[in-house]
Amino acid sequence: MNVTATPVAKSSIKLEVELPPEQLSRAVDDAVRRLSRRTRVPGFRPGKAPRNMLERVLGPGVVLDEAVEHLVQDAYRKALLDKEILPLANADVNVEQAEEGKPVRFTATVPVRPDVKLGDYKNFNFKPEIETIDDAKVDQVIEELRDQNATLSPVEDRGAKQGDYAVVAFEGTRDGQPFEGGSSERMPLILGDGRFVPGFEDNIEGLQVGGSKEFDVTFPDDYPAEDMAGKLVHFSATLRELREKILPTADDAFAQSMGDYADMAALRDEIRERLGRNALDKARHEFADKIIEYAVANATLELPDVLVDQEVEVMHDEFRASLARQGITEEAYLKVVEKSAEDLHADFRPRSEHRVKVLLVLSKIATEEGIEVPEADIEAEVQRGRERYARDQKLVRYYESERGRNFIQTTLRRTRVVEKLVEDWLAAHPDHPKLPHADDSSAPAIEALAAEVAAATADDETTDETEASPAAAG
Repeated sequence: MNVTATPVAKSSIKLEVELPPEQLSRAVDDAVRRLSRRTRVPGFRPGKAPRNMLERVLGPGVVLDEAVEHLVQDAYRKALLDKEILPLANADVNVEQAEEGKPVRFTATVPVRPDVKLGDYKNFNFKPEIETIDDAKVDQVIEELRDQNATLSPVEDRGAKQGDYAVVAFEGTRDGQPFEGGSSERMPLILGDGRFVPGFEDNIEGLQVGGSKEFDVTFPDDYPAEDMAGKLVHFSATLRELREKILPTADDAFAQSMGDYADMAALRDEIRERLGRNALDKARHEFADKIIEYAVANATLELPDVLVDQEVEVMHDEFRASLARQGITEEAYLKVVEKSAEDLHADFRPRSEHRVKVLLVLSKIATEEGIEVPEADIEAEVQRGRERYARDQKLVRYYESERGRNFIQTTLRRTRVVEKLVEDWLAAHPDHPKLPHADDSSAPAIEALAAEVAAATADDETTDETEASPAAAG
């Protein structure tokens, strides 16, 4: 067997294989024996029918096709071993010559893990950007707390205005006829939120409790119900109830109601401290993201289509899971946005290419930096998953599977390489403020795996524990 291997585009290797004629002859003999054992030929015992009788029953060319298929499969496997190639997926095989008495020639284009050539990933000229916490930001949190603890008070001496809580009765007609969903005896609205048909709430403003009004509204052209999109509708509406939001006074009594605070100054100090911690955590994460983007921008690699295709499927699964959590089916969503699954894949592809590139570059950096994850750390994450999701045995089994452990290992490895790059920069800049995590007890591997399982099982109650995405392998 003669084999040549040539690198080709998109991180693939093209194998050119030539086999001598005698190998095809032996393969034909083997094919006759296999086919005769499983084919009933009148007048012959199983395994004894000659080739010409088999082809009379099965059709001309069947024996040769069977022989070539097995011969090429065996030769392909041997070629992979000979050239020490680890394929990412099945090869694209093309048989170029397969005639008895002549050499068999075929090519196989094999997608392989990309060769990542790292550029600079340490000597960047940017630094963490820490948000300044001033009085205005503390005031904003105080106002949010006041809003969350507001009460609603009936309004009877004025008309409705934006921000009021209203209960409206209405009846809508289109071309003089009522339509489904076009009426209600008690529709709750927060005026100005724009949650109803555009223009409807504007017509409620100014009404007093018990007041009525008739008006026309044109439904938007992109309204989800196609039969209503762009239609003119006549409404008759009555304001049943009106309440306004009363915010508590920002005084010491309010601060004491929020917790163990002596006065408003103590509450403000606590808010400022928490905002400061959050600002440091945000700065760390954004700094890490910039380091990753810097490393990826300076790296050189070709992405195999198979890895990108797999990541597109992962993103599609994640999207299905997100829709399911909102109680929306994929079919309903696609109908509303007037797209197909193929359109979604086209939308996902640029981000999937970037995600795969990030994973591969981080894996290469981890190798360069000598970062490994001990088995004890993986087991600790699995145990954490057992405890955190004890009621979800399906998820626990996934953690314990080979695929789950591999996912935890690669997630921890990528996390640790990024953390090392951040810590190395901080060590080289001792005058810079430290950037601790807001919550050092977080379990990124467990949380990420839980999200992956949710996505992977959104439409499928079974999970193949032996399958692992090559893109995630590190």
